[in-house]
Amino acid sequence: MNILTLSIKQKYFDEILAGTKTHEYREIRPTNAKKYITYLCGGKEYQVDEELPEEGDVELKPIKYDAIKLLTGEYKGKRPYIIIEIKETEAVLLTDDEGNDIVYEYQGEEYLAAQMDYTLGKILEKHID
Repeated sequence: MNILTLSIKQKYFDEILAGTKTHEYREIRPTNAKKYITYLCGGKEYQVDEELPEEGDVELKPIKYDAIKLLTGEYKGKRPYIIIEIKETEAVLLTDDEGNDIVYEYQGEEYLAAQMDYTLGKILEKHID
Protein backbone atom coordinates (compact mmCIF):
# COMPACT_ATOMS: atom_id res chain seq x y z
CA MET A 1 0.00 0.00 0.00
CA ASN A 2 1.36 3.40 -1.02
CA ILE A 3 0.78 5.88 1.84
CA LEU A 4 1.29 9.67 1.71
CA THR A 5 2.31 11.12 5.10
CA LEU A 6 1.22 14.68 5.95
CA SER A 7 0.92 16.89 9.03
CA ILE A 8 -2.45 18.44 9.80
CA LYS A 9 -3.86 20.92 12.32
CA GLN A 10 -5.82 19.43 15.22
CA LYS A 11 -9.07 21.12 14.14
CA TYR A 12 -9.05 19.42 10.72
CA PHE A 13 -7.85 16.13 12.22
CA ASP A 14 -10.90 16.16 14.51
CA GLU A 15 -13.24 17.03 11.61
CA ILE A 16 -11.96 14.07 9.59
CA LEU A 17 -12.42 11.76 12.60
CA ALA A 18 -15.99 13.06 13.00
CA GLY A 19 -16.68 12.50 9.29
CA THR A 20 -17.49 16.17 8.58
CA LYS A 21 -14.34 16.84 6.48
CA THR A 22 -14.29 14.56 3.44
CA HIS A 23 -11.57 16.25 1.35
CA GLU A 24 -7.97 17.11 2.10
CA TYR A 25 -6.38 19.86 -0.02
CA ARG A 26 -2.67 20.55 -0.47
CA GLU A 27 -1.05 23.37 -2.42
CA ILE A 28 1.37 22.21 -5.11
CA ARG A 29 4.57 24.28 -5.03
CA PRO A 30 7.92 23.86 -6.77
CA THR A 31 9.36 22.64 -3.46
CA ASN A 32 6.81 19.83 -2.96
CA ALA A 33 5.45 19.02 -6.45
CA LYS A 34 7.40 15.75 -6.80
CA LYS A 35 5.50 14.39 -3.77
CA TYR A 36 2.12 14.99 -5.45
CA ILE A 37 2.40 14.97 -9.26
CA THR A 38 4.27 14.16 -12.44
CA TYR A 39 3.89 16.11 -15.68
CA LEU A 40 2.54 14.77 -18.98
CA CYS A 41 3.56 16.56 -22.18
CA GLY A 42 3.60 15.22 -25.73
CA GLY A 43 2.80 11.70 -24.57
CA LYS A 44 5.83 11.60 -22.27
CA GLU A 45 5.91 11.70 -18.46
CA TYR A 46 8.31 14.01 -16.60
CA GLN A 47 9.20 13.90 -12.90
CA VAL A 48 10.09 17.60 -12.52
CA ASP A 49 8.98 20.65 -14.46
CA GLU A 50 12.55 21.69 -15.37
CA GLU A 51 12.67 18.72 -17.74
CA LEU A 52 9.55 19.84 -19.69
CA PRO A 53 9.89 20.89 -23.31
CA GLU A 54 9.25 24.57 -24.13
CA GLU A 55 6.25 23.78 -26.37
CA GLY A 56 3.13 21.70 -25.82
CA ASP A 57 0.26 21.38 -23.41
CA VAL A 58 1.16 20.14 -19.96
CA GLU A 59 -1.12 17.96 -17.87
CA LEU A 60 -0.68 17.33 -14.15
CA LYS A 61 -0.80 13.62 -13.30
CA PRO A 62 -1.45 12.84 -9.61
CA ILE A 63 0.89 10.31 -8.02
CA LYS A 64 -1.15 7.27 -6.98
CA TYR A 65 -1.55 6.89 -3.24
CA ASP A 66 -3.88 4.39 -1.58
CA ALA A 67 -4.12 6.23 1.73
CA ILE A 68 -2.98 9.28 3.67
CA LYS A 69 -1.36 9.13 7.10
CA LEU A 70 -2.30 12.37 8.87
CA LEU A 71 -0.22 13.31 11.90
CA THR A 72 -1.09 16.00 14.41
CA GLY A 73 0.43 17.30 17.62
CA GLU A 74 3.96 18.35 18.52
CA TYR A 75 6.98 17.04 16.62
CA LYS A 76 8.19 14.90 19.51
CA GLY A 77 7.40 11.48 20.85
CA LYS A 78 4.49 9.44 19.52
CA ARG A 79 2.14 11.78 17.64
CA PRO A 80 -1.58 11.04 17.18
CA TYR A 81 -2.33 9.86 13.64
CA ILE A 82 -4.94 8.37 11.39
CA ILE A 83 -4.50 6.46 8.17
CA ILE A 84 -7.43 7.12 5.86
CA GLU A 85 -8.25 5.64 2.48
CA ILE A 86 -8.12 7.87 -0.62
CA LYS A 87 -11.18 7.34 -2.81
CA GLU A 88 -10.26 9.84 -5.52
CA THR A 89 -7.37 12.18 -6.35
CA GLU A 90 -7.36 15.25 -8.56
CA ALA A 91 -4.72 17.87 -9.37
CA VAL A 92 -6.48 21.19 -10.02
CA LEU A 93 -5.05 24.34 -11.63
CA LEU A 94 -6.33 27.41 -9.79
CA THR A 95 -7.88 30.36 -11.61
CA ASP A 96 -9.00 33.85 -10.66
CA ASP A 97 -12.58 35.20 -10.88
CA GLU A 98 -12.19 35.81 -14.64
CA GLY A 99 -11.02 32.23 -15.28
CA ASN A 100 -7.36 33.17 -15.84
CA ASP A 101 -4.59 30.97 -14.47
CA ILE A 102 -3.08 32.23 -11.22
CA VAL A 103 0.69 32.57 -11.56
CA TYR A 104 3.17 32.76 -8.67
CA GLU A 105 6.91 33.30 -8.66
CA TYR A 106 9.49 31.19 -6.85
CA GLN A 107 13.23 31.95 -7.02
CA GLY A 108 12.76 34.02 -10.16
CA GLU A 109 10.71 31.35 -11.97
CA GLU A 110 6.97 31.54 -12.60
CA TYR A 111 4.68 28.59 -11.86
CA LEU A 112 0.96 27.98 -12.08
CA ALA A 113 -1.02 27.82 -8.86
CA ALA A 114 -2.40 24.32 -8.34
CA GLN A 115 -3.64 22.11 -5.55
CA MET A 116 -4.29 18.48 -4.80
CA ASP A 117 -7.82 17.41 -3.89
CA TYR A 118 -7.97 14.09 -2.06
CA THR A 119 -11.44 12.62 -1.54
CA LEU A 120 -11.24 10.73 1.75
CA GLY A 121 -12.80 7.35 2.45
CA LYS A 122 -12.86 5.17 5.53
CA ILE A 123 -10.38 5.31 8.38
CA LEU A 124 -8.06 2.30 8.11
CA GLU A 125 -6.06 2.83 11.30
CA LYS A 126 -5.89 5.34 14.13
CA HIS A 127 -3.69 6.08 17.11
CA ILE A 128 -5.08 8.70 19.44
CA ASP A 129 -3.90 9.26 23.02
